[in-house]
Amino acid sequence: MENNNVAQNDIILDVRHLKKYFPVAKNFFGKPTRFLKAVDDVSFTVTKGKTIGIVGESGCGKTTMGRCILRLHEITDGDVIFNGVNVKDLSHEQLRKIRPQMQMIFQDPYSSLSPRLPVGEIIGEAVLAHKLVDQADYKDYILDIMQKCGLQTHYYERYPHEFSGGQRQRICIARALALNPKLVICDEPVSALDVSIQAQIINLLEDLQKSFGLTYVFISHDLSVVEHISDEIGVMYLGSMVESGDKSKVYANPLHPYTKALFSAVPVPDPNVKMNRVVLKGDIPSPANPPKGCKFHTRCSYCMDICKNVAPVYKEYEPNHYCACHLYSQDQ
Repeated sequence: MENNNVAQNDIILDVRHLKKYFPVAKNFFGKPTRFLKAVDDVSFTVTKGKTIGIVGESGCGKTTMGRCILRLHEITDGDVIFNGVNVKDLSHEQLRKIRPQMQMIFQDPYSSLSPRLPVGEIIGEAVLAHKLVDQADYKDYILDIMQKCGLQTHYYERYPHEFSGGQRQRICIARALALNPKLVICDEPVSALDVSIQAQIINLLEDLQKSFGLTYVFISHDLSVVEHISDEIGVMYLGSMVESGDKSKVYANPLHPYTKALFSAVPVPDPNVKMNRVVLKGDIPSPANPPKGCKFHTRCSYCMDICKNVAPVYKEYEPNHYCACHLYSQDQ
């Protein structure tokens, strides 16, 4: 997804034809013969200080894509350009130097926090490792970050098991923020929290974005949360991006049948509104054995013969609104 209306130097993240394949079968000599295509040819860009929301069913490759951007998974093919640097080509030493600029907030705040360390050490561990502040200023720096993330300063000596889910997620956010990052991958950061706590965390993320000029890749399956926080939307299905664009355009005029089905499942808090629910038939196919042609054709009510044999082209149908579907003109 290349936004032609944005200057090239304003783009902080440019993902080009990203692929991540995991071997699931090997021959007698140990050479992989079959792959699980977790991320299959995904492209998008993110502008500095903006948020792109990535949505899709569980198992569609959202989290794997986020981990590939940070090189927590090695990239099978494609490029991840961060601030003009191709992350794929960096050595481990070069990658370590830019690690503070790219951080991740994980889905489960409890399992991502060490139970053996107090909160102050959890937040400051990487700060010390990367020598971001002097030893004399270290504690004041960590306490300041804690306050900005809504954590009381007397929590400094406490351990993760003493906190609620929402407070633990604030600790995870503080840990990421302490490294002064430019890009934060938010991997379903509110899915394990109560609705009222979700709102607090989302508001915190928005406030921090304004204060520090952060850029977010916000991964979620909650479309109402994504609509609230995002500037752009990307819809993934079975490892591939099927639709993306400005939030207002995608929500006002969803093009892909899968996007329409997702949006129809969002509950509306009005008993008088009749929902035109689009019910998808069948189960999501295995990414280890994806369908030929359009990956969505096995569940699509608009399926045509061409869908079963030819993969649709991912192209722009209106300014900054992309889709891959045979319902629309495929001329390049």
